[in-house]
Amino acid sequence: MSPLQPPPTHLLDKYRGEDAVALYTGRVSVRGGEAGHGRASGVVRSDDGALAVELRLPSELGGPGGGSNPEQLLAAGYAACFHGALVLLAQRAGMALSEVRVDAAVTFARDPIDGLFLLSAEIRVRLPGLDRALAAELVRNTERVCPYAKMFRQGIEHVVTVEP
Repeated sequence: MSPLQPPPTHLLDKYRGEDAVALYTGRVSVRGGEAGHGRASGVVRSDDGALAVELRLPSELGGPGGGSNPEQLLAAGYAACFHGALVLLAQRAGMALSEVRVDAAVTFARDPIDGLFLLSAEIRVRLPGLDRALAAELVRNTERVCPYAKMFRQGIEHVVTVEP
């Protein structure tokens, strides 16, 4: 097996077209688990078997904690994508980075508008040794490239279907 490599920088090349072109689709299923409730005791499995996670309601929401939750999974995806886009942009610009760290926080909160719920997110980027102005420019450019950052900024197209 060959060593893991970052994706090629040509992924940053601009696409010109009328419609979105799907490059990859991640698929998971959630079942209710012991409590019959996806958020409280759900079991997440990816279609390829690479992801298998038991969900637990955090103690802050009245659960026992002790397991992953949807906010952590979303934060992990966001941080990983942002980190990857940032490193690709730096590589394309010929910048040598070391010890890059991206921390993400996804907060589940009460929505003052409808009284229900909302999510918010925060990204913190650590770029030791890089000039602050250059680091800020790299992060701004990463926000334009990272699809998770776009999703949090612009929303996301989504479809909900009831299957027979």
